[in-house]
Amino acid sequence: MSLTDEQLMVAVSNGNMEAFEQIVIRYQQLAWGMAYRYTGNYNDAEEVAQEAFLRILDSAKNYHLSAKFSTYLYKVLTNLCIDHYRRKRPQLTDEFSDDKEFTETPYSNLQMQERNQAIQLAIDSLPDQQRLAVILRYYENLSYGQIAAAMDKSVKATERLLARARKKLESSLRDSFKK
Repeated sequence: MSLTDEQLMVAVSNGNMEAFEQIVIRYQQLAWGMAYRYTGNYNDAEEVAQEAFLRILDSAKNYHLSAKFSTYLYKVLTNLCIDHYRRKRPQLTDEFSDDKEFTETPYSNLQMQERNQAIQLAIDSLPDQQRLAVILRYYENLSYGQIAAAMDKSVKATERLLARARKKLESSLRDSFKK
């Protein structure tokens, strides 16, 4: 019988490194994937993900059972991604996406690449909070409540943040596709 994430975190707070290893195994792909989508760089994503797990280990004694572990992990990752953004302007990428589209002609492949590049540039031009909210919503498929918890905002503030981001993206992409 496997333990829940929360039970594992209690064990980690008591010094159980095997429990911490289980947490890392369960969440390393999720952490790396989010960091990669944000940074666009394999090494930077690995660094952010590793730092997230180190921070979780360091603060295990302060972990509150009232929050789901995944929400806690997203909160740590969100803060690290924002820190990364401040240190180095990242490039958003969706190359890691699980749902690759395949087309039949070189022309349609080129069109798809151009469309994806326009979307990437539009998202990259967003302010960091809006950019992160878009990544969490549309790339990580988090609910508004989960995004709010990860970003330390109210659900209403998250909704407004995403609404402003969508408006900016719509305007930017409309201009990109007119050219």
